[in-house]
Amino acid sequence: MGWLLGINFPDGDIVSRGLSRRLKTFQADWLSVMKKRANEVLEPDEPLCCCEFVDLQGGRSHVAACCCDCEDLDDACDRWLKKEPQKADSLSRLVTMVSDRLRVPWFWGGARRVDLSVLPPMLLLPVLLHIAALHFLLGMVVLTALPVLVLWYYYVTHRKKGRTLFFLSLALFSLGYMYYLFLTEVFPRGGVGLTQLGTVTLGVALTLASLIHTKREPGYVRPHTADVHSTVTYHSSPPDRDPAHTSLNGVGQEVVLANRGSGSEQQGQGVEQRESGRSRKWCSLCRVVRPPRAGHCRICGVCVLRLDHHCVCTVYCLSVCVSCPSCRHCGRINSCVGQANHCSFLSTLLLFLLTSLYGISLVLRSVCPQQNLLSALLYCPGVYNQYSSALCFTCAWYSSIVTGGLLHLLVLQLINVSYNVTEREVRTALRDKTARSHYWGLVVDTGVYSHGFRGNWAEFLTMGEGLHTPSPSLTDLV
Repeated sequence: MGWLLGINFPDGDIVSRGLSRRLKTFQADWLSVMKKRANEVLEPDEPLCCCEFVDLQGGRSHVAACCCDCEDLDDACDRWLKKEPQKADSLSRLVTMVSDRLRVPWFWGGARRVDLSVLPPMLLLPVLLHIAALHFLLGMVVLTALPVLVLWYYYVTHRKKGRTLFFLSLALFSLGYMYYLFLTEVFPRGGVGLTQLGTVTLGVALTLASLIHTKREPGYVRPHTADVHSTVTYHSSPPDRDPAHTSLNGVGQEVVLANRGSGSEQQGQGVEQRESGRSRKWCSLCRVVRPPRAGHCRICGVCVLRLDHHCVCTVYCLSVCVSCPSCRHCGRINSCVGQANHCSFLSTLLLFLLTSLYGISLVLRSVCPQQNLLSALLYCPGVYNQYSSALCFTCAWYSSIVTGGLLHLLVLQLINVSYNVTEREVRTALRDKTARSHYWGLVVDTGVYSHGFRGNWAEFLTMGEGLHTPSPSLTDLV
């Protein structure tokens, strides 16, 4: 614990052990109140104050006791003082401890955890954009490297089934920071009236509201009532879940337990499933029967109705979950785009693109008033003579890159809806070579669920109705 007080220990194991014991005693006296609270077991009905939370061991703790009663940190410091090698998992255990105890006070439900992955976009994006505004060569390097690094990180996390708030933080902070620069750099330059400012502000507000609406449940496959045999309420991390990714904060979590039957009934059902070729309808992980077009997301760990894809820029966390027996998405991050939130997802993309395109046009008119909008991004003479103009021009280029990527995503989504296919079905059909592909794979038609252009859009716009209908019973398989 010497690093907490800035003390340099002299050499010698005896002196080091003595000072270590004294510092441990001092730390225990200094945070005695917090340690008592940390060792308390949270009662199910006992509310948490704004600065309290439930730690990984299921006990009550306090944000001020960030370094209190931490055996992993004490062991690491002792080994460092004794000049002994650290354990193989010491770093990972310390990172897990820090991520669990790094919290901010909240008004209800106790202190909220601050995910470390939200910090890099908030710190690096302004720095990189300001560096890119210094010279056009630096701008080319930064604006080329930034998308490459983001795509590389997405590939790594998606390949490892990683859950991170990095992309959501990048999307929200990019939107907020671009709006902030629009208010502080573009609007004072003139050429942008109050009506145009109000339009941009309304677009940002509608985009955020649509994103919040997209964060609702995507439509989880729920077990049939006839298959549910019991419900268990956890007030700490369930035994089959990684506690590092779970934080109930004292809120009871209900987990529905279902089975597939017993004895000869289960065996007979298994035979019928194999003979009929419909064995994929039963999800052994979620222990539910999947209706047609539902799929299991390997990142969220749940089955979703009409699963389209897993989106890294939407989040959905449940404090009380009754949707699936494994309940692996509770306390986790990221969400799927499914039957319940697909329309909201498209509206979010559309609102963001319209707001971004309008904002980019206003910025280019302000910094390059003599140039045409289509050519201003490629040639704007004298824009780097003034740092403010260069910063606005760089942000316009950054917004254009993001807008181009999302525009490609929106076009693919509109085509899929027009042919009544999901992104998951497109990948499966292309892999199995069971679909017709046109225009270099941009249009993929499976011909399974299509009802014509008008019928497909009518089904898409009304598919969110009646989602409370339970999934098919186990007897429906045979």
